[in-house]
Amino acid sequence: MDKQKLIINGGRKTEGEISVHGAKNAALPLLAATVLIKDGECIIHNCPRLTDVDAALRILSHIGVRCRRDGSTVISNAAAVANFEIPVSMMREMRSSIVFLGAVLGRAGRCRMSYPGGCELGPRPIDLHLSALRSMGAVIEESHGFLDCTAPKGLFGSNISLSFPSVGATENIMLAAVTAEGVTEIHNAAKEPEICDLSAFLVSCGAEISGAGTDTVLIRGGKKLHGCEYSVMPDRIATVTYLCCAAVTGGELVLTGADISHIGAVIPVFRQMGCRVYSFGNDSIYINAPQSLRAPHTVRTMPYPGFPTDAQAPLMAVCTVADGTTVFVENIFDNRYRHVSELLRMGAQIKTEGRVAVVQGVRQLSAAELVSPDLRGGASLVIAALAAEGTSTIGGTAHIDRGYESIENALRSVGADIKRI
Repeated sequence: MDKQKLIINGGRKTEGEISVHGAKNAALPLLAATVLIKDGECIIHNCPRLTDVDAALRILSHIGVRCRRDGSTVISNAAAVANFEIPVSMMREMRSSIVFLGAVLGRAGRCRMSYPGGCELGPRPIDLHLSALRSMGAVIEESHGFLDCTAPKGLFGSNISLSFPSVGATENIMLAAVTAEGVTEIHNAAKEPEICDLSAFLVSCGAEISGAGTDTVLIRGGKKLHGCEYSVMPDRIATVTYLCCAAVTGGELVLTGADISHIGAVIPVFRQMGCRVYSFGNDSIYINAPQSLRAPHTVRTMPYPGFPTDAQAPLMAVCTVADGTTVFVENIFDNRYRHVSELLRMGAQIKTEGRVAVVQGVRQLSAAELVSPDLRGGASLVIAALAAEGTSTIGGTAHIDRGYESIENALRSVGADIKRI
């Protein structure tokens, strides 16, 4: 049981510099991909210290991959993978554990696992993953919450059209396809930067992939894979979260190790609110927020390059104190407003109906005792507490730790009054 809490004394500006850690949603498929590498070590830099990453490392160790961590670098050696079964307890720890399906099946020709866990954001069916793998020659039996997957005749290339540009399905197909015989084409593929990162990593290991970042990805399988040295891309959702911390407190931040091109749909929203935001150098973003924010009119979450669903909750926290009304339309997940009830405790004015939330900005939020409902909802509570009058406590920190590396240390370094107990 998670007994830790964050204690936040609100009303302080965030001013200074934060170094953005590596992307959780890129690191996890990269770590899964190391299962495929029989020859040599993989040295992965900028690998964030997150509980989801720790869970992935435990899965790797369980199936026989030798892993060690040195600061933000993870070194793995998968020469002796000997296990194709991932225990229920490990699968329950994170939703992204499903990405091990394509990797283990591609390496061992068999994989047995339960359905994954993670945040409860409504149904996130893995049907797209399973139908794609079946078209590549996998035989998959589903019973009592378990998936038993084999490839009796090996995996082979296939022409796959996804009904929705699912990031997880695109990653699983790519991981399976690099070991398959022949060419695999993914149509309506996800275009997220994390897909490009996985592709670049696999290419560095000897795979032949083209089209990552477009809606058609082509993988020529059967290439001999080898170890490589690679750096995980910066975390674009952590980047947005810290921009929100600056905006909500009327602060001024420099984010280093960040890539503004990954958040192109978010930057205009900050500018609509009256913030000055621009990039400088190769990897830094500057934000200067006014004392009074203007509410952006409408925010619609969409697959990349649209506004990311993971940034919806953090931005909503900012809009609770902006001047005017913002309409949020959540087009990705059914159950992504679980943070609203907690924001209401702080005096926010929000009405939800189905996929729509209407936020009427208030002059001041009040501190409250809060519980993080999920990863990004937890981040939204931290942001709101920074702006609130008084001292807030936030429980459920285990959710936040899945995606933010020591969030309290990062924010304390730029003037926030925050501690963990």
